[in-house]
Amino acid sequence: MLQTEILESLQQLPDSLQQEVLHYIEFLKTRYAQPKAETPKKRRAAGALKGKIIMADDFDAPLEDFKEYM
Repeated sequence: MLQTEILESLQQLPDSLQQEVLHYIEFLKTRYAQPKAETPKKRRAAGALKGKIIMADDFDAPLEDFKEYM
């Protein structure tokens, strides 16, 4: 059986290499893990901020500070 072969081979390795095998196994688990179900993003509704943003009537009028440049 494959698991038995893996365990036997692992036991023959020195501790430092066994640690590397463990790190590789953890890497494989994270790389090939099932992706978590993402929560669907809420779509923005058109006009949701209507009336909350106010623009001054003289928005496009030249500023007093720049009169000498005009």
